[in-house]
Amino acid sequence: MQKITPFLWFDNQAEEAANFYVSTFKNSHIDNIARYGENMPLSAGTVLTVNFTLEGQDFIALNGGPIYKFTPAISLYVDCKTQEEVDHLWNTLSAVPEAEQCGWLVDKYGVSWQIVPSALGTLMGDPNPQKAGAVAQAMMQMKKLDIKSLQDAYDKA
Repeated sequence: MQKITPFLWFDNQAEEAANFYVSTFKNSHIDNIARYGENMPLSAGTVLTVNFTLEGQDFIALNGGPIYKFTPAISLYVDCKTQEEVDHLWNTLSAVPEAEQCGWLVDKYGVSWQIVPSALGTLMGDPNPQKAGAVAQAMMQMKKLDIKSLQDAYDKA
């Protein structure tokens, strides 16, 4: 097990969410499902936790009841190599269009994601402040990030 593992608290959708995430990302799988036993907060046999792996990153999902909700204060950052990967993940995960901005989205379980092309860091890291600033300005106008538009902003600056 890795030293730090994101632990996601769901009301009662841990298994459903884990299966959705595993179907969305390549190189992903369910590792283990633990169930509530007798005399526990939820009915015996109900899923307690789901250990799963997305692209080599371990996660644990818990069915803990309706006590806590996700907020955008914590998000999962996904580095994407191509626009096709950005498009696939965005189209699959985004469920709250009004929450979309600058590459951030919220999925149907309330989890916030940042779907970011690798090119963004390269373009925004340019030592020329006009070029980096133009890319930042272009990004601020986008919901889903578009590599070609970011590159165009960079080239025009």
